[in-house]
Amino acid sequence: MALLQIAEPGMSAAPHQHRLAVGIDLGTTNSLVATVKSGSAACIADEQGRVTLPSVVRYCEEARTETGYDALKAQKIDPLNTISSAKRLIGRTLADLKQDSHYLPYRFGSNERIIEMQTRQGAKTPIDVSAEILRALKTRAENALGGELTGAVITVPAYFDDAQRQATKDAARLAGLNVLRLLNEPTAAAIAYGLDNASEGTFVVYDLGGGTFDVSVLQLSKGLFEVKATGGNSALGGDDFDHRLFCHLLEQNKLSQLNEQDSQLLLSLARAAKEALTTDNSTTIQAALSDGRKVDSTITRQEFQNLTQHLVAKTIEPVKQALKDAGVTKAAIKGVIMVGGATRMPHVQQAVATYFGQTPLNNLNPDEVVALGAAMQANVLAGNKNDGEWLLLDVTPLSLGLETYGGLVEKIIPRNSTLPTARAQEFTTFKDGQTAMTIHVVQGERELVADCRSLAKFTLRGIPPMVAGAARIRVTFQVDADGLLSVSAREQSTGVQAQIEVKPSYGLDDETITRMLKESMANASDDMAARARAEAVVEAEGLTAAVKAALELDGDLLDENGLHAVQTAVAELENQMQTGSAEAIRAAVSALGHATDDFAAKRMNRNIQRALAGKNVEEL
Repeated sequence: MALLQIAEPGMSAAPHQHRLAVGIDLGTTNSLVATVKSGSAACIADEQGRVTLPSVVRYCEEARTETGYDALKAQKIDPLNTISSAKRLIGRTLADLKQDSHYLPYRFGSNERIIEMQTRQGAKTPIDVSAEILRALKTRAENALGGELTGAVITVPAYFDDAQRQATKDAARLAGLNVLRLLNEPTAAAIAYGLDNASEGTFVVYDLGGGTFDVSVLQLSKGLFEVKATGGNSALGGDDFDHRLFCHLLEQNKLSQLNEQDSQLLLSLARAAKEALTTDNSTTIQAALSDGRKVDSTITRQEFQNLTQHLVAKTIEPVKQALKDAGVTKAAIKGVIMVGGATRMPHVQQAVATYFGQTPLNNLNPDEVVALGAAMQANVLAGNKNDGEWLLLDVTPLSLGLETYGGLVEKIIPRNSTLPTARAQEFTTFKDGQTAMTIHVVQGERELVADCRSLAKFTLRGIPPMVAGAARIRVTFQVDADGLLSVSAREQSTGVQAQIEVKPSYGLDDETITRMLKESMANASDDMAARARAEAVVEAEGLTAAVKAALELDGDLLDENGLHAVQTAVAELENQMQTGSAEAIRAAVSALGHATDDFAAKRMNRNIQRALAGKNVEEL
C-alpha cells in the first residue's frame, strides 16, 4: 500500500530533509535568534522563556565566561571584565572612537590595528565578544530545534563598511556558525513586513537600535525587495540617550570622578529611567554610590525629551539624504517601518510622524522584526522554501574606485549601486618600459585620493615592457551580496594577473561616511577644479617628457632661435605646472605644441629618410 507524504504548510515536502537554519539579529544592546517553523517565523526563547539575550559578556576566573543576563547583572560589580555594546567597537580602531572612549569603562590596549580590551583572561577584541554572543545563540537554537544548524543569516547595519562586515563574519566563524549571508537590518525588517502585511510600494525603514541608526528607502513589490538608497550613523543609538541622561544626573547631583563600578550603576539606572519614561510621565532615580554619596533625582518625560531632542534631530538628516539619493519625495512614501527598541520613545515616534506626515508602522515588535526577517531569508537560502522566493537587492553606501596617475580617483562602482555587482575598466601604463603597476583601492566621493579612505594596495607585476599607453590592464571590482569587496587586475596581452580580497584593518564609522558625503557635496566645485588641474598636469608631464626626449635625439634639426623657442616654451609649461591653474597649464601646453610644429615636421622627414635609406623601389 502506498504511503502519502505529508508536510506542514511552507515546509519541505520531505520533512527529514528540512535544514535547520536561523536568522540572528546581533544587536548592540540585545541579540535574538529566530527560525521558520511550520511556515511561520518566530524568535527562539531560552529556558526561562526570554527571547532576547543581552549583548554582554563577562570574563570570569578560571577561563569561564558568562553571556547574557548573568553578565548583565555582574556589570555593576565587575565593569572592567564585563563587555557590552561590542557592536559599536567591531571593525574599528581606537582612533575611530575619538571622544566616545572616555565614558567606556574598559582598559584599552595599545594595538593600533584593532581595538583590544584588557580583562582577567587577557586581551579581548570586539570580535571575541561578538563570537561569545553568537555562540550562546547558536547553542540556544540547536537545543530548541534538536539538531546542528545548517547555517545562519546574520544582520548588520546597512552602513557597516567592509571592515565591520568582515569582522562580523569572523566572529561568526569563531562561534562555529556557517554564514549563509550578511543581511542589512532594514532589508530584514522589510522582509518581515512585506511578507506579513503583503505590502507593496515605496517604504522607509527607520531603525534606531541600541548603538546604531540606519535608514533605507526600499521599493517593495511581489517577490522583490529593492533598496533604492541607504544612510545612517553607526555611532548613534539608544546608548547615546542613556549617556545624555547619565551626564544630566552627574550635573544635577554635582558628581565627578566616578569609578567604573559607580559609572556602570548610574548608566544602568539611566537606561531603566529612559525605558520607564516611554509609558510614564516621570520617574525617580535613587542610588547610593560606593563612596557614600547619594543620587536622588526625579526626571519628567518632557525633561528627558528636551535633553535628547538633538539626538532625535540627528536621525532626520540621514533620512533626508536617503530620500534625495533615492529620488523620491516624502509624499511618495507609503509607510515608515519602525525598527529597534529605541523607536519606542514617544518623541522619536512623534518626530518621524511629523516629518513624514503619517503615523509610522509599528504593528510588529520592533525588537524582533529584524530577526524574523533574517530567519525568513535563512529559510530560503537553506533550500527549505521552493515556491514564492523573493529577490533582495541591497546597495553599497560609498563609491569604490582606484588611484590613477596624479593622485586622482577613478570611480569604478558608484555609491548606491545594487549588490551583488561587478564592474571592470581598462587602464594603461604612464611610462615607457613600465613592468609593474600598483593598484590602490579607495572608498569615497571626492575627486582626489588624499580626500578619500584608503582600503588596500596590491601590485601587478610582469607587465611586458612597452611604450607608455600600449599596455592594457583590466581592473575588475566585485562586491558580493554581503557587501565584501575583491579586486583583480589582469594584463590583457600576457594574461598575467593579481588580485586581493579587501580586508582593511580598520573600520569606517558612519559619522565618517556622513562627513565624507557632505564634504563631497560641499566641495564639488573645488574638487572638479582640482581634478581638472591634476589632469592638465598629467598631460603636461607627458608632453614635456616627450619633447625633451625628442630634443636629445634630434635637437640638431633646429637652429639656435628654434631651439631657444622650444626650450622657452618647455620652461614656461614647467613653471605653470608648479603654480598655474588648469586653464594656464592647458594654454602653456598649446603654446608648446605650436612651438614644436616645425620641429615635429622636420623629425617626421628625418624618420622617413631613415626608413627609406638603402631600399629600392621594388622593395617598397
